[in-house]
Amino acid sequence: MHSIITFFVHNKVAANLLMVLILAAGFFTLPTIPAEFLPSYEMNIISIKAPYRGATPEEVEEHVVAKIEEQIQGINGIDKITSVSSEGFAAINVEINSGFNVRQVLGDIKERVDAITDFPELLDEIRITVAERKLEVLGVVVSGKLQERELQQLGKRIRDEILMLPDVSQATLGAIRPAEFSIEVSEQTLRQYRLSFQKIAKEINNNSLSMPAGSMKTDKGEVLLRTFGQSYSREDFARIPILKRDDGSFVLLGEIADIKDGFEEEQLEATFNGHQSVIIDVFRLGDQSAIEISERVKNYITESKSFLPPGVKLSVWRDRAKIVKGRISTLTSNAIQGAVLVFVLLTLFLRLSVAAWVCAGIPISFLGALAMMPALGVTINISSLFAFILVLGIVVDDAIVTGENIYHHLTLHNDPEKAAIEGTYEVGVPVTFGVLTTVIAFLPLLSIEGRRGQMFESIALVVIPVLLFSLVESKCILPFHLKHLKIANPDEGKQSALQRLQTAIDSKLQCFIDNSYKPTLAVLLEHRYSTLCGFIGLFIIMMAMTAGGQIRFVFFPKVESESIQATLTMPVGTPYAVTKKHTDRMARIAKELQTEFVDPDSGQQFMTNILVINGKEDSLGHPQSNVGYLRISLLPPEQRNLSWTGHQVVTEWRKRVGSIPGAEKIYFKSDIFHGMTRPVEIQLHGDDFKTLSLAAQSTRTLLEQIPGLYDIEDTFEIGKEEVQIKLKPEAELLGLSVIDLSRQIRQGFYGEEVQVLQRQGEDIQVLLRYPLEQRKSMLNLNRMKIRTDSG
Repeated sequence: MHSIITFFVHNKVAANLLMVLILAAGFFTLPTIPAEFLPSYEMNIISIKAPYRGATPEEVEEHVVAKIEEQIQGINGIDKITSVSSEGFAAINVEINSGFNVRQVLGDIKERVDAITDFPELLDEIRITVAERKLEVLGVVVSGKLQERELQQLGKRIRDEILMLPDVSQATLGAIRPAEFSIEVSEQTLRQYRLSFQKIAKEINNNSLSMPAGSMKTDKGEVLLRTFGQSYSREDFARIPILKRDDGSFVLLGEIADIKDGFEEEQLEATFNGHQSVIIDVFRLGDQSAIEISERVKNYITESKSFLPPGVKLSVWRDRAKIVKGRISTLTSNAIQGAVLVFVLLTLFLRLSVAAWVCAGIPISFLGALAMMPALGVTINISSLFAFILVLGIVVDDAIVTGENIYHHLTLHNDPEKAAIEGTYEVGVPVTFGVLTTVIAFLPLLSIEGRRGQMFESIALVVIPVLLFSLVESKCILPFHLKHLKIANPDEGKQSALQRLQTAIDSKLQCFIDNSYKPTLAVLLEHRYSTLCGFIGLFIIMMAMTAGGQIRFVFFPKVESESIQATLTMPVGTPYAVTKKHTDRMARIAKELQTEFVDPDSGQQFMTNILVINGKEDSLGHPQSNVGYLRISLLPPEQRNLSWTGHQVVTEWRKRVGSIPGAEKIYFKSDIFHGMTRPVEIQLHGDDFKTLSLAAQSTRTLLEQIPGLYDIEDTFEIGKEEVQIKLKPEAELLGLSVIDLSRQIRQGFYGEEVQVLQRQGEDIQVLLRYPLEQRKSMLNLNRMKIRTDSG
């Protein structure tokens, strides 16, 4: 170590070149580091999704989930399998152990699932993929007084234009009902023309298709042949011949059916500050920067105001990049404040030049760490920025000790170069081990497995390089610059005001050391065993306070978000109007709070925008009549002149909403990490769902009686009421089977998927079924005619 220190003290070029290289590497690397809200991480989860439309949760569990789980059990690398069986859909998540190749396990799972031969006939294609975490940057709300179709078309146009912006690769349109093409034929019409759904579907497929017909080799070359007759519009389908009359004319589909080119029947309505709206979510991929994407989208919004229809407005929503920029601003501010405080304190005790070069270690260490971040796979996010703020207070410790000791040696023999070498070398070992022990303290964060571990990993991968670069700076760069120090003039009459202040403070400090610190230290050293026992006792008291709850422990701290939200979940099958009534009441209470949380002096509103979604979509984008969602954006912290917090608003909101009759869940959220961990989480295991349901209900009832607990929920959902239909013995004499009965009832009430149209980049189902009026009651079911092979 002595030779390294001596080399850099004697070699001006080496010390300055090292400093410039570190600074330049950091400056040039900084613009290339992606900025995002939360750190990217590998999910190590394989997602299996199986749509089974019209099936009950029990049928999905028995005929789909159980078969898949049984088949993939035992595949090497699988850690845990979790599944959710809901109406018409199965979702299975397979967690993979760390150290295994996820793609290889994916191939093994696909092979096992493909080997299952007894899936239900009506099961749609099973999708097996590696789960990907969507990295949302911001949302764009399109709101205004337009019809649903017009608003969707405008939203799609704006989405497509946003996708054409540089650096934007993914944007989706949400809060919309999926398009659906419906062909509705009444029972009376079927009987009048002696038709069945199966015959109508056959004629539609025979007359609405486009397919290749080979090629024709001409003298000028080969020409492809293709028959074209695919229907895309109501008019196209209406002209399809279904039945030939005795006079040779045809009964067209438009004569016997009500053809609708519209949306799914499940209702969904999104309002933004009271106006109809759709939401465009913009995401980042790979190494794209959230801040750059956010700026481009916001510039587009500003420029697009000129071509928007009257009464239509584009609003920025959930701008995650703004939070990242806020954390960067906080880091910069804290770094400046910390550097100023360190500089001032050091200036009071040491020379001005010592304080300046010690503070110079902060940007050198930080930029050195920034230069390493891409190689370590770390991005600019709230975790890495927190790490920079965390390490700010300890990054100059080694430089302070080294700088003070160099100055001390200078006062002993008044030889700056020798003082720089000997002063650095004397404290080299303890300073090095001091830094390394801090590094070791952060190393365990790299060994935490799972998604939480990947979040904490970025903290360690920032703190450790910063500390190591600070060690390099204190051993190789700082000594060279401090070798130019000169000892202060002892003649008080010629001292400056700063030097006189330093002398006075040094005198007071020396007096405290001589009269208080040294006598106390002597007593403690004399009674060293008693001192040791005293500190052990303090340690035991701290541990007892932690175990007893006096010192609380939370895995994720409460970090207030810039928005608050609430989700209402009613029992599955609840009519849309009932859910909407409760959600609208919650929205009215939110608007009341919006008028109350206002700065009386400036009139500034704390709650800025209110988004309400009635019938919020599920993971496949289908509306759920039993779910209502509200989200309220709050004034950004840097713009507030108020002392209110989102937690205060949520507490008052929850209090005024109270309990909602029949609600399964009412869930409020006010901080960023809310929901990532739960203070209390109870898992019940068993083979019988009825027993588990009763146990879950009993547990929930007990928890609701404990003061201070709120947002209590369970994952067990009561499904819709069910009508079970069985075939009578005499039906077999007519040649009817269970599959005939099932198919015809499904065709009439759920619908026969005749075709899937490709239109404007989306798949649109074409469903053949009864009109809605004939699908509403048991009377309709009882009056339904079941057709035999003879008609």
